[in-house]
Amino acid sequence: MRKVECIIKSGDCANALSEYPEDYFDLIVTSPPYADCREKTYGGIKPEEYVGWFLPKSEQFLRVLKPTGTFILNIKEKVVEGERHTYVIELILALRNQGWLWTEEFIWHKRNCHPGKWPNRFRDAWERCLQFNKTRKFHMYQQNVMVPMGKWAETRLKHLGKNDVVRFDSQVGSGFGKNISNWVGRDKAYPSNVLHLATETDNRSHSATFPRALPEWFIKLFTKEGDWVLDPFVGSGTTCEVAQKLGRNSVGIDVLQEYVDLARSKVAPVEMMLFEREATYDKNNAK
Repeated sequence: MRKVECIIKSGDCANALSEYPEDYFDLIVTSPPYADCREKTYGGIKPEEYVGWFLPKSEQFLRVLKPTGTFILNIKEKVVEGERHTYVIELILALRNQGWLWTEEFIWHKRNCHPGKWPNRFRDAWERCLQFNKTRKFHMYQQNVMVPMGKWAETRLKHLGKNDVVRFDSQVGSGFGKNISNWVGRDKAYPSNVLHLATETDNRSHSATFPRALPEWFIKLFTKEGDWVLDPFVGSGTTCEVAQKLGRNSVGIDVLQEYVDLARSKVAPVEMMLFEREATYDKNNAK
């Protein structure tokens, strides 16, 4: 078995990535500091300054990502004086002008989000996961994220009507009629672009961690074992930790040394686990 590499680097990602050649990484998945957030740790970039702050970094992302690779950006809007700021929309448009293709948008639904309200709105229970690519032909392993069909299939597919075995115009004229018979005999289905994942609270050493299941889902969807994954705002190291467990090589970068140290402490046990597994494999095959 091949040992998985994990490199955690300290510094600004735009500078750190200048050391890497073009077309190096298979996947970039990251959650940068959001506008006006984490002021005590990351400085709190103002919404009106966010695009200018981000573009030099994404220019390096574009350079080091393979033509077949994917960039996943987990980001969220900010409410300013009762109105949603447009910095995320402005960033999307700026990235397109930079050369990125805005291929897809996934929604992360936080299943365990607690209730809350303000005078003119309710609490957000979702965040964006924006997908960008360099070309329209990128690697995607959709079978890796298939989900169980669910109990509905046991009754819905048991007795099919005449409209269930052909693709037909729905009775309301929406054109969304489906050939339901295509799902007979299947135990798994493809998911939607809404990810229902709970937030994690087991890491109190970082101000904003995403759940392990989030990078795991995208790593499975867009990479295979041995590929290279980059998190240029690695924070507590969740992406690299998950990448190692899935047999992917990874690079994590953070501007704060305390988070670099934290990330390194998280991946070290994984490195040991992989080493022990490799040693066991070699021992068994030597018999």
